[in-house]
Amino acid sequence: MYHAVEAGLNIHVWVDETRPRNQGAQLTAWEMDSHGVPHHLIVDNAGGHLMQHGQVDIVIVGTDRTTSHGDVCNKIGTYLKALAARDNNIPFYVALPSPTIDWTLKDGVTEIPIEERDGDEVTKVQGKLSDGSVTQVQICPDGTPGGNPAFDVTPRHLITGLITERGVCEASPEGLAALFPERVLTD
Repeated sequence: MYHAVEAGLNIHVWVDETRPRNQGAQLTAWEMDSHGVPHHLIVDNAGGHLMQHGQVDIVIVGTDRTTSHGDVCNKIGTYLKALAARDNNIPFYVALPSPTIDWTLKDGVTEIPIEERDGDEVTKVQGKLSDGSVTQVQICPDGTPGGNPAFDVTPRHLITGLITERGVCEASPEGLAALFPERVLTD
């Protein structure tokens, strides 16, 4: 996106807040702003709405782990973005550095364990007050437990392509093998 802006392309980025830890609000928005990339911070569940109303041309997400068959494990909510993109005929790409590919895994849904983080990340939010101090507040009734799966898996059939440092490929064993022939394991 930095290069697109530098090249004079007219882009706009919808930045998900990325609840519950708010990496989008705290990190991605800061990166976009620091590089002059036009953007808006949105609530996580707004993406599908924006897609339905023609305000999204392409979806690009990251990944924490990618299987040798092209499934990707990323922050919770990625799977729902892929479903919304598919339903609205919007290309869904995953940008990844090759070290995130786990060549020993085939099926991300069954083989990747999903971390369950502390429920307090969901039941409480942290923010900066007008005086610059940071505080945490509870946002739900006392006694309400928080469920907090940190990641989900997007199956390869929902992915238009994988963007790597070696190029773009289909999210499939064949696509990855074409870009990384030295890494392919034989059964």
